Amino acid sequence: MKVRLPKGMGGGPSDMNSLMRQAQRMQEDMAAKQAELEEKEYEISAGGGVVNVKINGKKEILSISIEPEIIDPDDKETLEDILVAAVNEAIKRVEDTNSDEMSKITGNIPGMNGLF
Repeated sequence: MKVRLPKGMGGGPSDMNSLMRQAQRMQEDMAAKQAELEEKEYEISAGGGVVNVKINGKKEILSISIEPEIIDPDDKETLEDILVAAVNEAIKRVEDTNSDEMSKITGNIPGMNGLF
């Protein structure tokens, strides 16, 4: 039994070449977007703004600033908790932004999630 493919789905050389060109363009777009995202900087606050973290798209912490009023030598655990929350939120923001931007390029192609 022969299977008939819809018109344009013949899989001939010109279809394959077109698909390869499209994949190449997508790969180039993704590489350019990744480079752009790595340069981006984010500022995240925690604890009502008493701790601020600056992070780049490579998930490198660039700076942490702490308002003096949160520094209590008798309660260092609160400051530690706020710092952890701020850093985790900063990393999550970078990952979410990167994922959203890459999805725009890949069009949510199955199997492409998690690559970037």
